[in-house]
Amino acid sequence: MTPLQITLVQTSWQKVVPIKEKAAELFYGKLFEMDPSLKPMFKGDIVEQGRKLMAMINTVVMKLDQLGDIVPAVQDLGKRHVAYDVKDKDYDTVAGALLWTLGAGLGDAFTDEVEQAWTTA
Repeated sequence: MTPLQITLVQTSWQKVVPIKEKAAELFYGKLFEMDPSLKPMFKGDIVEQGRKLMAMINTVVMKLDQLGDIVPAVQDLGKRHVAYDVKDKDYDTVAGALLWTLGAGLGDAFTDEVEQAWTTA
């Protein structure tokens, strides 16, 4: 990622933080709409899952310029997702749902340049 892309992701994320609960709700709604077969993977409280998701995204976004600090945690998260039977194709669906959510939450601020930065991230 370029420094500009990092800045675009971080500044656009700061606009999502105040609506993070709604963003999580939108995200999971879109995710399950895009692929209903994913819903059984989420056995717990989806609101709590949304809080965890938003916290993890926040951590990663804030550390984009210091990825070495978070690589072990992200690798651990990836290992846990293998145990949940997450497939490679599921990550594409998650990415699509996240980009859609960002677009819905940011509105006109979700420019092509911001979308590309998030896609790169």
